[in-house]
Amino acid sequence: MQVNVGGLDRILRVSIGALLVILALTNVISLWGLLGLIPMATGIFRFCPAYPILGIKTCKKD
Repeated sequence: MQVNVGGLDRILRVSIGALLVILALTNVISLWGLLGLIPMATGIFRFCPAYPILGIKTCKKD
């Protein structure tokens, strides 16, 4: 697994994912909000499996 998620992308993924999970756990939104775990995980591990397929890389490292 090569790193393919950059700084701003990573911050947004973790923040939005965490917000969705918190809202789901507090019953503000349905349990579908637990899908926020996916962007959180891709932000934490700095790898998005869809990016290589789409040819996207938001990090500056080679």
